[in-house]
Formats: sequence, C-alpha cells, structure tokens
Amino acid sequence: MKASVTQQHLAHGLSIVSHAVSPRSTLPVLANVLVATDEGRLRLSATNLELGITCWIPAQIQEEGSITVPARTFVDLVGTFPTDMVQLSLDQRTQTLNVVCNSSAHEIKGIDAQDFPPVPVPDLSEGIDLDLTSFKEMIQQVAFSASMDEARPVLQGVKMEASENEITLAATDGFRISVRKELLSNPLHQGFSIIIPARALNELARIANDTDKQVTMVVPSGRGQVIFHLKDAELVSQLIDGNFPDYRAIIPKSYKTRTVMATPAFLKACKQAEIIAREGNNVIRLNILPNEEGAGEVEINSQTEETGKSDIQVEANIEGNGILIAFNVKFLREVLDVIKAPNVALETNTNNAPGVLRPVGDDNFVHVIMPMHLG
Repeated sequence: MKASVTQQHLAHGLSIVSHAVSPRSTLPVLANVLVATDEGRLRLSATNLELGITCWIPAQIQEEGSITVPARTFVDLVGTFPTDMVQLSLDQRTQTLNVVCNSSAHEIKGIDAQDFPPVPVPDLSEGIDLDLTSFKEMIQQVAFSASMDEARPVLQGVKMEASENEITLAATDGFRISVRKELLSNPLHQGFSIIIPARALNELARIANDTDKQVTMVVPSGRGQVIFHLKDAELVSQLIDGNFPDYRAIIPKSYKTRTVMATPAFLKACKQAEIIAREGNNVIRLNILPNEEGAGEVEINSQTEETGKSDIQVEANIEGNGILIAFNVKFLREVLDVIKAPNVALETNTNNAPGVLRPVGDDNFVHVIMPMHLG
C-alpha cells in the first residue's frame, strides 16, 4: 500500500471510527483500526464485534493494500501532525506502516488485515431511506431514556417499529419512557420490529455529516444486525434479542390536570432547582395552582439539608384541579432539553401516578415520567 492523504481528512476519519475500537478485548486486532485502499479512496474501519464503524476519505492511491494498526497510537500521532500531506506506505514483509508528514517519519507495527473481522456489505436495494435531519432528531428525543444498566440489556436498547408508512422509536429505563414517531416518505412493503442498542444510534447521530441528507437502513434477514449507510460512512450494529416492555400500556390515556408552560421558562426553572436538588436525591416538588380568574402558576421547590432551598414560580395555563407532585429533576431537565416546541404540556392524575409531557402542537412525541415519593 502507498497513499497520500491530508492530515485533516485522516484525523477526521479516525475521529469517526475510533469510537468503535474495543479498549478491553482479548483479541489484539480489535484494538486496531483497519487502513485499506478502496476504489481510489482510503477506507478506515474499527469494531468491537457489537458495533462497527467504517468511513471513506479522499486520498491519492499509488499502490493497493491494507493493514491494521493500533488505534490509539495512530490517532495520537496524526493529531500531532501539521495540516500537511501524510504519506502512508506499507512494508508487507514486516507488517509495518510507515507514516511520513513534513520532516517527521514514523513506523507503526501492525497486524495483518486478514485477521480483522469481516465487515458486512449491505444490499442497499433492500434498504429504507430515512430523512437524516428528522431521524437524528428522533434519536435525540428518545435514546437518552434508555437504561445504562448492563444487567438489563433489553432496556439498553431502543425499540424501532416500522409499519407501512410510519416509523416509531421508543426507549425506557423503567422510570421514564420516550416515544417518537415519524411518517415515512416511501411506504414499506413489510413492517418490522427490532431493538437497536441506544449507543449505536447515538454514534450514528454523531458521525452523520451536515452534507448527508439521508441515511439508508438495511436489516439483513437472519443476521441479527442493522446497517446504516451514509454517503462516506457506514455503521453496523448487533441487534438486542429479547422482549421489550409493552410501553403503550403504560402511557396514561387520560388526565385530571393539564398544565401548559413555556418550555424555556420550565427548563430554566428545572436547571436552577437542580443545583440544590442534586446534593440530595434530585427530588423537586411541583405545586400546580390553578387560578379561576386567569393564568395559574407552578411553584417549583427543591430543598436539601446540606445546600439549602430553591423556590421558583412559573406562569402556567392550568386545566383541572391543583396537585402537588414530585419528580426527579434530572429526568425533567433531560426531556425539556430535547423538546423543540415553544410550549410544553404536563398531564397529571394523582401524585403517585405517572406524569406525561407533550410538546404543544406536536403529536409525534410523548414522554412519560414516574413520580417520586413526596416524603
């Protein structure tokens, strides 16, 4: 292999794929990144066997070839180079990659590319084309609700359901549920239901370029994988096998009180209350006070023995009875952060029943949050 590539392109490509490198693997090749020539471009790939990321970068190819080199060494080295051309050449006999930039020359000992796990090639004709802007927003509004608990792998995933003309993403950690749906521009011949690791979807949102307008999703039958194909990158992830909770049964069908607040005002109040509440157990109380003669208000209160207390009033339009209810303020802040609508509705029944948050004027997103004990 002999190739010339700009430092910017090489550094950018490595930043895309390096998140898939396995830091603690018994297989040394999984700590490496694959560098290969591919139809006039340079292909970089990394995998931890559950998640794999590939990207293609522009390069001048003089000789074909491939090698895997330790990811950390290569990334750190390229990061120190000036914005200049980088010359890459492979010594096939010693499996050493020679890296030259400006006046510095380096040799990196590698592992034969044959030892690198094969990267699946998707059949794009079987894929679903998704609008990237709206799909990234769907991921942003749902993936944060997935569990971090490795003991419950199903809850670490996002349930994706596709019918003829609609796609739905849902995630829950047992304390909250996020559900977002979107219409498909091209109807599907056959629906499906899969569980994708939330981490894989977050990585997809991270690597998607501003120049990418759409992403093609392929679910090869019987392989237990999903592949997302972008213009210059590809992400492959293992699917999670298991039974996802029936989240639709948990979403309350009605409410006794509906409280509408300006999203920025509610978010700001939660951020302020969280500064006090985080020293305790993140609990804040919402005292929802209707007013028959006009706008009501929500008193947001947090108090801890160590830090002190916060009392914040937010103006609200309230329909129904007053209620005092407690929530985890971190959970409230995280969902308000991803609601784009100017106003948000909080629907409640009793202080020990789940609350529901909905952007006003947008039926595509719903978030359920479990209350905390008032104490």
